[in-house]
Amino acid sequence: MMAAFISSPPAARRASRWLQARWRGLVLPVAAILVWWALARLDWVSTPLLVSPGKVLDTAASQISSGRLWRALSASLAREFTGFAIGTVLGLILGALLGLLPLFNRIVGPSFNTFKQISLFAWIPLISVWFGLGDVAKVTFLSLAALVPVVVNTCDGIRSTPTALLEVARVFGYSRWQTLLHVVLPSAAPSIFTGVYLALIYSWLATIGAEYLLVAGHGIGNTLIEGSEHFQMDLVIFGMFVIGLVGWTMNAWARALERRLTRHRPGAA
Repeated sequence: MMAAFISSPPAARRASRWLQARWRGLVLPVAAILVWWALARLDWVSTPLLVSPGKVLDTAASQISSGRLWRALSASLAREFTGFAIGTVLGLILGALLGLLPLFNRIVGPSFNTFKQISLFAWIPLISVWFGLGDVAKVTFLSLAALVPVVVNTCDGIRSTPTALLEVARVFGYSRWQTLLHVVLPSAAPSIFTGVYLALIYSWLATIGAEYLLVAGHGIGNTLIEGSEHFQMDLVIFGMFVIGLVGWTMNAWARALERRLTRHRPGAA
């Protein structure tokens, strides 16, 4: 009885380790906020350049209560998810064709490999001339950001299907369609999901860049521009915090979905 009482169950130990890891992860942000507060409080840095945490909180309350945050955030997220969806669908199709059809890969692969070496932001001048500075231009830019990681990981995942699995499918008389559905795609799923995960993160980062460089419209990026133009560092810092929080939330959702989809696989955590 004493031994059973002393030894905590595995679930409790896992929960304890999870809490400890989360608390350790808060040490650096809390320390940074304390240093920030001290610098602002003691006037060691010029106030216009480094506003106090309290001022940022006041700005946050104003942005939330007035509805400006929700309008900017909804506009940014609408662009992000539209560009992400378009880029992901096109990336899955192109990646599958490159991975499944050797002739297609030999013809299109070299051109795509050259295309993916072009810096994403190098497309901004061309996109702005073709599509202007509005939402169409922004969504096109975000689609490009999402496209490349999905194509690369989908193609690599399909081409990395173990030969032994393909041989087993052949022995059991699977058709090409059955082999694709029951062997190739399940084997490539982790790599494909990695590509989609990267596309989600890249498209969010590209959203802010697009709003900053293609300035027409509303969005979180435009909030940063407004703050910097009027030297409202409280608004800039608040906008940066919102961007980081949204990115962190997307990352957490994607990781949780990945664990849920792969928990049946051997060795999955």
